[in-house]
Amino acid sequence: MIFVTLGSQKFQFNRLLKELDRLVENEKIEEEIFAQIGYSDYKPQNYKYKDFLERDEFKKHMEESDIVITHGGTGAIITAVKQEKKVIAIPRLAKYGEHVDDHQVEIIHEFQELNFIESVYEINDILTKLDSIKEKKFNIYKSNTQEIINDIKKYINESGN
Repeated sequence: MIFVTLGSQKFQFNRLLKELDRLVENEKIEEEIFAQIGYSDYKPQNYKYKDFLERDEFKKHMEESDIVITHGGTGAIITAVKQEKKVIAIPRLAKYGEHVDDHQVEIIHEFQELNFIESVYEINDILTKLDSIKEKKFNIYKSNTQEIINDIKKYINESGN
């Protein structure tokens, strides 16, 4: 299954939803798609969607998916790569009214450079990336949060003596 997650910020991402709808309609994508479409006002005709998901619903769709298609939000990307999902990220662009600036281009570029995700900068490249991602091997994301917490605790303990 392909899980599409577009976050919860008040920006639409109709361009992505329409392209996926077109590809499903033309039988170019045969996998089941479920999308969390957020504030997008385009409503997909050829796959299931919901505007927003409760935490348990989100977790269920993420677990059931093989591929995650997302915008360039760090939270969405990290959530998927932590679960070792194959991720395709497409930046929201200011020129389409999808965000206030193009910072997601930089975010996606960095994640791709680290070989955690596949990026799509031109919307009509999604199908090619969906085909190639199935065989691609990505690096496994390793969180260093616990190391940071341990370093802070050590610093506090040492400075308190």
